[in-house]
Amino acid sequence: MVYCIGHSIISPLGQGSQANYEAVRAGRTGLKMHSNRFADVEPFCASLFEKPEQFVPLCIRCVEDALGSQLADLSSQKDTVFILSTTKGDDLDLLTPAQQIAKHFGNPNSPVVVSNACTSGVCAQITAMRLLDADLYKHAIIIGCDLQTRFIVSGFQSFKALSPEPCKPFSPDRQGLNLGEAAACMVLSYQPSAGSDQMTWVLEAGSIHNDANHLSAPSRTGEGAFRCLTDVTEGLQPSDITLIGVHGTGTLYNDDMEQMAIHRAGLQDVPISALKPHFGHTMGAAGVLETILCLKIVESHGVPTSLHSGVSQKSKVESGESERRLIKMLSGFGGVNAAVRWKVKGER
Repeated sequence: MVYCIGHSIISPLGQGSQANYEAVRAGRTGLKMHSNRFADVEPFCASLFEKPEQFVPLCIRCVEDALGSQLADLSSQKDTVFILSTTKGDDLDLLTPAQQIAKHFGNPNSPVVVSNACTSGVCAQITAMRLLDADLYKHAIIIGCDLQTRFIVSGFQSFKALSPEPCKPFSPDRQGLNLGEAAACMVLSYQPSAGSDQMTWVLEAGSIHNDANHLSAPSRTGEGAFRCLTDVTEGLQPSDITLIGVHGTGTLYNDDMEQMAIHRAGLQDVPISALKPHFGHTMGAAGVLETILCLKIVESHGVPTSLHSGVSQKSKVESGESERRLIKMLSGFGGVNAAVRWKVKGER
């Protein structure tokens, strides 16, 4: 089995997974208007670091926080692989920063770069699971990171996809998405964490489908997302799923597509969590960041719905279950869709 033995998030809302989770619980958002961030770019609403970050140092800090002192030696071992999830990398260079990160930690292996539009962070988890299941490595360090640039913002503006206010996933009056930047890291291993007082997180299943519908528009029937959900819920009942972490961008077609896919899969009564009203769309970091926060929500029996969201579901993840499961789903340009299923066992 593949376990998560460490994780961290660095975002405009704080450093560390717990700090970011507490920010979500408190209803904080990093979204605000930016008028002078990039030259010749119209004002836009986004969640950006107060001071511009550098890609590689940000990733390194996030990995160091995820590893901590107990796992520090793991990063340099031959049986550990680094996996970088990003859509734009460091100024559109994807491989070089991955190599620099691995080299910083003294890792002897060639890193893996996963860049599959907005699904990258979930695809990176599936890649790690496959590498560990194949016994090619014993540990995988996944880093999801993207920083916003003039190129990215102006590109989304050209699509007329950006909301002038904080996004409202699934709300009838939603106006589009907000961009965000963050780094997030998950440390996966074939061995669980030491200590009986800790939660045990197991990556049980993953699926990737391309609906081949359109370069920038999702399938109106949610076909790719539906097939991913069908794969990761095989053999389970809807009541076996505690929470679904949706993509929840706040754009008209993506939200409609996700709702249709969830209904087609018979999961419409499962609580959902849409986190982009807090962080914006962090692109290559989204799948890692949002998976960590969904795990924290399930761990703590927290509130799964989101700030500004049009979601109307159960107000709290049910408590009293010793074994709970969550699904994290994402979709992206080019018709890509991905989903993973995590099982959380034990209590604090």
